[in-house]
Amino acid sequence: MRSIQMTTKPKAGRKERIDLSYDYAVCAWARHFNVSEKKVKEAVAAVGDDADRVREHLQHARSSERPSSH
Repeated sequence: MRSIQMTTKPKAGRKERIDLSYDYAVCAWARHFNVSEKKVKEAVAAVGDDADRVREHLQHARSSERPSSH
């Protein structure tokens, strides 16, 4: 009798991709990053669809935004 071993561990090196062709996916990523859908689309246009790169881009954009002093 053969036994089948199942693993739940994700494959090493697998990258998450952001697919802009589905509105619901863009909405989900926007919620995930706590930004607007427009910002997600702009970030993907700037750095590609790799979620880690988009995250870094959005964090950098936030840190460079400074409130105006009046």
